[in-house]
Amino acid sequence: MSPLAIKRGAPDTDRDADLAISACLNPNDPKSFFLYAGAGSGKTRSLKEALDGFRDRHGDEFRRAGKKVAVITYTNAAADEIAARVGQDTLFPISTIHSFCWSHIGTYYTDIQAWLLATLPNDLADLREKQSKGRAGTKAADDRERAIAATIKRLGWLSVPRRFTYSPNGDNFGADSLSHSEVLKITATFILAKPAMQAVLVNRFPFLLIDESQDTNKILIDAFFALAATNRGKFALGLFGDTMQRIYADGLPDLGRNIPPEWARPVKRMNHRSPQRIVQLGNSLRSAVDNQIQLARDDSMVGTVRLFIIAADATDKPDKERKARERMAELCGDAGWKEDATVKTLTLEHHMAASRRGFAPMFQALDKDSRLSTGLRTGELAGLRLFTERVAPLLAASTAGEEFAVMAHLRKNSPLLKRSVLANSTTPDDPLLPARVAVGALLALDPENPSTRLLDILECVAEHRLFEIPAAMRPFIETEPAPVAPETTVQNLEDNEAEEEAETSPSSLQAWRAFLETPYNQIAPYAEYISNRGPFGTHQGVKGLQFDRVLVILDDSEARGFLFSYEKLFGAKPLSDQDRKNAAEGADTGIDRTRRLLYVTCTRAEKSLALVAYTESPDTLAAAVIKQGWFSADELERL
Repeated sequence: MSPLAIKRGAPDTDRDADLAISACLNPNDPKSFFLYAGAGSGKTRSLKEALDGFRDRHGDEFRRAGKKVAVITYTNAAADEIAARVGQDTLFPISTIHSFCWSHIGTYYTDIQAWLLATLPNDLADLREKQSKGRAGTKAADDRERAIAATIKRLGWLSVPRRFTYSPNGDNFGADSLSHSEVLKITATFILAKPAMQAVLVNRFPFLLIDESQDTNKILIDAFFALAATNRGKFALGLFGDTMQRIYADGLPDLGRNIPPEWARPVKRMNHRSPQRIVQLGNSLRSAVDNQIQLARDDSMVGTVRLFIIAADATDKPDKERKARERMAELCGDAGWKEDATVKTLTLEHHMAASRRGFAPMFQALDKDSRLSTGLRTGELAGLRLFTERVAPLLAASTAGEEFAVMAHLRKNSPLLKRSVLANSTTPDDPLLPARVAVGALLALDPENPSTRLLDILECVAEHRLFEIPAAMRPFIETEPAPVAPETTVQNLEDNEAEEEAETSPSSLQAWRAFLETPYNQIAPYAEYISNRGPFGTHQGVKGLQFDRVLVILDDSEARGFLFSYEKLFGAKPLSDQDRKNAAEGADTGIDRTRRLLYVTCTRAEKSLALVAYTESPDTLAAAVIKQGWFSADELERL
């Protein structure tokens, strides 16, 4: 069977979809919609055109009435991109899902307190149950005991009326601070249970547009669906997304299939990013999932795709991957394939990048706890951010001798340089002395030495009160420094859900303990990876981005579990009984997850794409991918 035939279209093929969106954004007849927008379809451009048209037709009317069109997206980077294209306009507040939610629940102090008082006792009971079943005298038991004490303390704090805060940087300190997960869950609960909040939302935002809707928290999406259903004719929900690009487990798995019949369902069929052969491969990958077939631009190049098949027991995998790149340079006549900086290497599983970049031990320590896995992969766990966003930049600036950068970083992040602390300094003749001593103590630990643990760094930071200690880290320090009263700031609320509610759970404490025993020098390569600054990239980090040359590494032996299996997806290995059971029940399977991640990574390429597949059965894999029509025989090479 040959690869799926490719169809081409003119650049303006999707004009009908854009017109359909504009028709839905009619204040006199609002209509909810779900826009299917596959890889490279120009989703953000469609959003911009819809908002520009709305401004021209209805902007004055909405401004006079004090109404707005809310635009919610998944990350701050995405919000900034949309704002840059649309322009700063109060008619279109653009925010992350977390900041939008907080803006609506932040003043419901009594109700938030009631929610916490109903939730925390369950958390406490869970801790106590695990403590009763665990072995006494272990580090894990000590950690759980501290967590129990912290929960009891928080419940005691809640015994009188309180107010609550939400940290602008995701580092939630103190009993009054809510986590990202708490904010989303509370918002969903209030939307469903409080008519007053429903009325405020509908009157203020008759239109709510959600970008990357397939990854938006399913509890919150369900609440928005209910809001739209009960307010037809007054409110419309607009969802932009593609279920084949769902990355996070807390997204609604069947979003594209459970759209109410009265909704509009425009479709963008064009792929403006990739050459014809890569669009063709993307269509082949998703053909077993839905009927969405993309068109390549009629002015696009053909492009090059190769699948390099390598025995799973290969001894020097990085060398094999280098040879694949050299072969691509030869095939494409493109020397850029030989340079690390001009090739984006993507993995289906983060452990593969961790082993190649040297941060596997710290990554594996946290990844053992499923409740931390999402935050680990996005870098949004508060316990991690202490090291990646506080300690690491400080050490980098100090090592480089950039004193101005050091002081700027401390002024922004260290309690030692808060106005209230400096005003009451114990060294009034030299109020910056404690900060200099703290930085000196940190440097004296020799952070780049493999024997310096993350725990050593944490203890030094805590001892000198250099930075605030996140709740997840507090059980591991003997004494907690006295809190510094927070200064009033404008809160620019954070992006991806860090699952910080899980960071102090009993199961998570053991994972954090193991993490703190690993070398600190693994933080820098980890931070480079999750921020998408280096040659390796995450499938989450590159969604929405594109690169001239993409190398995708597929290796089940490094997948560490059942979450992914490209060999089963490709047909090189048979499905297990559990795989078949999950598929029969309609559950999300490892093959489903692998297919989505492979689709996301392959469709990043703008010119050429190489896949390196390690397999125990090279002949079987080669025959299977040809039979499925994903690759032709002349696109397969053995290394």
